[in-house]
Amino acid sequence: MPRTHNARAVSMHRSQRVTAILERLAGGGTLDVAGVADDLGVSVATVRRDLTLLDEQNLLVRTRGGAMSCAKPAHEVPVRYREARGQSAKQAIARAALRCLPAGPQVLAVNGGTTTWELARLLATRSELTVVTNALNIAGVLVDRPRVKLVVTGGVARSASSELVGPWAERTFGGVTVDTVFMGVDGIDETGLSTHNEAEAHINAVMIERARRVVVLADGSKIGQRLGAHVADLTAVDELVTDTSADPAVLRAIAARGIRLRVAEADAGAANPAGHTAVW
Repeated sequence: MPRTHNARAVSMHRSQRVTAILERLAGGGTLDVAGVADDLGVSVATVRRDLTLLDEQNLLVRTRGGAMSCAKPAHEVPVRYREARGQSAKQAIARAALRCLPAGPQVLAVNGGTTTWELARLLATRSELTVVTNALNIAGVLVDRPRVKLVVTGGVARSASSELVGPWAERTFGGVTVDTVFMGVDGIDETGLSTHNEAEAHINAVMIERARRVVVLADGSKIGQRLGAHVADLTAVDELVTDTSADPAVLRAIAARGIRLRVAEADAGAANPAGHTAVW
């Protein structure tokens, strides 16, 4: 008897399939091609192609009939595969971050990431903003918004993050004074901010140096994490916007360092379309 595909997944795009596959492997272990095909409502051949792509990017290891997680992935998960992860929480964080922004003319800096991408979609509705970014995904949201002045740095593009890094990017930020930088990070703990890549960490540090106020956007999975590339000490941060999945003990430690916290609750459905934000 042929398998019955899950109807909700039949129209899944590759980015959604890849996200689902990586989430299945996030806790370690293995997966079976036929089982994934059945769960996602796609053909076995489609899943095999997805697994081969991820194997080539060192995000998993292909096995006979399936795949297993990498013990030590060589690269961070590309940003295009992270967009669907925890989307409601990221949207709630973006709404809370927007409330940090005063009315009137502002010069903002925004780096790359999936949470800052959600914020950029909201910034597109504002006027009197100048947004300086080194992120191609952020620029793509704002480029056709005439009420927002967009400044994009030069630099060398990193495919994993869609960010421009290097001396050209740094020179652009060196020539502007920023009212607020909205900074997405891969990790934040009591020692400060961190990310996967040294070049990315360096341009993020330059952005922070040029800003009067630093607002960090990080979903709960980033709280308490410390990656290899240090961006800045916690003393550089004015405000952290996260969601209710964040470890409360780590948040208390961060708040004790004088950082203002906004903890956003993801949408609870039609009865609570705006969500809720607790301010520490």
